[in-house]
Amino acid sequence: MEELILASSSPRRAALLSGLGLTFRVVPSSFEERHEGARPEDPTRLVESLALGKAREVAERIGHGLVLGADTVVILAGEILEKPLDAAEARRMLVKLSGRWHEVYTGVAVVAAEEGRFRVAHERTRVKFRRLAPEEIEAYVRTGEPMDKAGAYGIQGRGALLVERIHGCYTNVVGLPLVKTALLLREFGLRIL
Repeated sequence: MEELILASSSPRRAALLSGLGLTFRVVPSSFEERHEGARPEDPTRLVESLALGKAREVAERIGHGLVLGADTVVILAGEILEKPLDAAEARRMLVKLSGRWHEVYTGVAVVAAEEGRFRVAHERTRVKFRRLAPEEIEAYVRTGEPMDKAGAYGIQGRGALLVERIHGCYTNVVGLPLVKTALLLREFGLRIL
């Protein structure tokens, strides 16, 4: 069986894969993520392209194994909410999200490094925040949790307290839609179940 390589430094993606009982190696991609100027009216194309770029960069660099790449974006009313640059930006994002629905898109790509064969897919989940009081936003930002996450929240941590409901795949909101990922890996002969 080919070695599985995760082309991501995200501890959340690694934890999700580990939870499936998979053995893999982490090789972070140096592919440059470019959301700036991206058209949010086509987020599926954006996340698939970035996920494939990450996986291909690692596959070309190491030359072997099945390389898994992923990219997640948060879209609110036609605006892409990136990872916040600082606490002030995290606050602004959370104020915008308060009481509203938004969408989380994750692109997933698998590249067989030796042969260059690849498959790409995406997942979309709708998320609704409850109305947040200013002091709740401030307290959440102080935890530091929003700082390395698209949309300035992590549903798998304290950010779960901000979410009123979701429609769709929970693990997609964490950063890696596991069912979609497992189906892609199966196309390359890696069966999890």
